[in-house]
Amino acid sequence: MSKIHKFLPVVSVLALALSACGGGQSADGAGSACGKLAADEICVKIGSGEPKSGGIAHIGKDNENGAQLAINEINAKGDLVIGGKKVKLALIGEDDGADPKQGTTVAQKLVDAKVAAVVGHATSGVSIPANAVYSAAGLVQVSPSSTDPTYTLKSNKTPKGSVSSYRVVATDAQQGPAMAKYMLNKGVKTIAIIDDSTQYGKGLADQVEQSMKAAGTTVVAREATTDKTSDFKALLTKIKGMNPDYIFWGGMDDTGATLVKQLKELGLTSQFAGADGICTSKFMELSGAAGKGAICSQAGMPLEKMAKGAEFSANYEKAFPGQKVQVYAPFAYDAVYAIVAAIKQANSVEPEAIAAAMPKVAIEGLIGPIAFDEKGDIKNGAISIFEVKDKLEVIDIIK
Repeated sequence: MSKIHKFLPVVSVLALALSACGGGQSADGAGSACGKLAADEICVKIGSGEPKSGGIAHIGKDNENGAQLAINEINAKGDLVIGGKKVKLALIGEDDGADPKQGTTVAQKLVDAKVAAVVGHATSGVSIPANAVYSAAGLVQVSPSSTDPTYTLKSNKTPKGSVSSYRVVATDAQQGPAMAKYMLNKGVKTIAIIDDSTQYGKGLADQVEQSMKAAGTTVVAREATTDKTSDFKALLTKIKGMNPDYIFWGGMDDTGATLVKQLKELGLTSQFAGADGICTSKFMELSGAAGKGAICSQAGMPLEKMAKGAEFSANYEKAFPGQKVQVYAPFAYDAVYAIVAAIKQANSVEPEAIAAAMPKVAIEGLIGPIAFDEKGDIKNGAISIFEVKDKLEVIDIIK
């Protein structure tokens, strides 16, 4: 297994690269994406579609920052050479608003900007329809955080027959049962399950429900809300009378924080649990004391368990002052390096050549070994279980 990337030891080089490249620029300004090029340089654009507005903008920006950090490193090293030309990378970032319709518009904008590949999108509900656009254009899409199994199961192919959809995280087919296993080990007998009706939230909740029922646990309530719901009190009042051992939330941190605060206000004693949507510093900030004790998961190894996790976190905070890693920045970072590995493997920056080379990618990433199965899923993805205390504390890792 070849190791293609190491962290730059001097953080100032990263800061210099960031000031030169800036964050991901929009497709509208993509013409001058790489700035002035030397005679022996070519500009290769990597697309980034993420929610940079709305309730989970912090997740989208985190993903974009992770991708930008990788691009800064690669450009600073200056050793990516294809066809005798030094490759200079530029990140072309667009806001998908976590909205499927907006996401497909973003996908087309990135195609029109002639990106070589795409890192994104954050949410499964956007990744799935967006991939239909990318695959038709012959582009590889590597998601750092889309966990719904459907994303790769649709098996969209490029015009030349290559797989288009990849991800560097485990799926909800692993995450849901892992959370269920944890709760079962804690003796859960009854559970209420609520989701936000998104592709991600409902899909995850379905996985938990299936695992619970298979183990003989009673699902006392299965409820659906939306990703914009702000008042859960009527629903929680109904559930309170059922007194379930656990309440599981299939949704994101902004709404999850509201849910857990109202749960505590109404005096429910059920243990609150969710998955990667709430396993963020933003959830801790928004939920405050009410969120303490919540159980959540992440579809990958935790940052503190990554061999270079502390170094990555320090580099991230130097490059993006005032910002801390949320969840999936390390995965977006490695998504870029996976694409670069395919570029090297293909000895080409043409999209279809990159797509054809992706199945051969085998690198040691920040998140661990990265290689893909025939569908585009990462092999041997891990699930980490956390408890919310003063920080997210790892309590189990399931491989």
